Amino acid sequence: MADQDRVVVVGAGHGGVQVAASLREGGFAGAVTVVGDEAALPYQRPPLSKEHLSPGRPAQPLPLRGAGFYADHRIDLRTGVRATAVDLPRRTVVLDDGDELSYTALVLATGAANRTLALPGSGLAGVHDLRTLADAEALRADLGQARSAAVVGAGFIGLEFAAAARAHGIPVTVLEAADRPMARALTPVMSDCLAAAHREMGSDLRLGEGLAELLGRDGRVTGVRTGAGAEHAADVVLVGVGVRPRDDLARAAGLLVHDGVVVDSRLRTSDPHVYAVGDCASFPGRSPGTRVRLESVQNATDQARHVAAGILGSAGDYTEVPWFWSNQGPLRLQIAGLARPGDTTVVCGDVPGRRFSVLAFRDGVLVAVESLNRPADHVAARRVLAAEVTPTPQQAADPAFTLKGFAGQTASAA
Repeated sequence: MADQDRVVVVGAGHGGVQVAASLREGGFAGAVTVVGDEAALPYQRPPLSKEHLSPGRPAQPLPLRGAGFYADHRIDLRTGVRATAVDLPRRTVVLDDGDELSYTALVLATGAANRTLALPGSGLAGVHDLRTLADAEALRADLGQARSAAVVGAGFIGLEFAAAARAHGIPVTVLEAADRPMARALTPVMSDCLAAAHREMGSDLRLGEGLAELLGRDGRVTGVRTGAGAEHAADVVLVGVGVRPRDDLARAAGLLVHDGVVVDSRLRTSDPHVYAVGDCASFPGRSPGTRVRLESVQNATDQARHVAAGILGSAGDYTEVPWFWSNQGPLRLQIAGLARPGDTTVVCGDVPGRRFSVLAFRDGVLVAVESLNRPADHVAARRVLAAEVTPTPQQAADPAFTLKGFAGQTASAA
């Protein structure tokens, strides 16, 4: 790439910062600008729903890179400023401070925004969502004075918050409209195990109960009312009902958008000079004819590295195996691959002891592995899925079968 090449990255989260870092690591000599709408130095987001909410002194999220990294690597980091428009024909990005940036390649790493509730009481003090460091600090401050808490939505964030609230000694009610927790992400076997575990740990988990109203007094939340009319006390409420991709900038520019910014197998948008990565990007799935949009740090950073390589001249397709994790009190959940409803499942390990893995098969091929407190299984699962030489359901059902052993055998054979 020539010195006059200019890459602009919109979004200063994990994906955006990784694009810039990988460009410099790959020898990119042109200008690199990263634009982020938060004023803080870019930071790690996973601790916001875990360590940052734990009792004791708050664990400040670590920066993605030290303060001197950006200057040392000639990365123009613009924090506290928002991109308001992209002019595709002119290849420029307009910022809300009046500046205009030209580019030879643009990377959209705009992430996702929390879905909101249009319900009575949603504007009461003590009602929170959780996406940014400012959100986490406000939630932690309320937790320090709370006597009871409620969570709307039993997804990753909701269950992680419930575990953190219990660690403060606060009783927690969790409302989930679906019939099982984390239903969109997990097989029924793992969902049911997590539901039982959270109940045993003290959470009042209410499945099949949606929220109808947030109750309050003097402008502050005091409880929740379900669609069935039941009321539960809560002076702090976390709303975790999912996210939507932040694709407004792309849509306004005229890029193809459908549940995220549509990209091809090389993560290029409908304009060949514009890429998209992370939570905002809808990319081709591993199964023919499918599209996927993933909300995970791993996906954002892997896609960022791939886009940087593409800008530097690589022409490969993006084929990384997705993986996720969640810490919920003593439970460490790790997932490799993507399961779907209807997949055949085989369970390996100790379900009562909550140390087991669920292997999901589609048309006889392993497509995902969920592991609870079995980190060795997770590491092996990622190796097996990446190698695309998978066990059969019959092999996995053998009591002597282990993922680690299978991964070792396939590696030796290769």
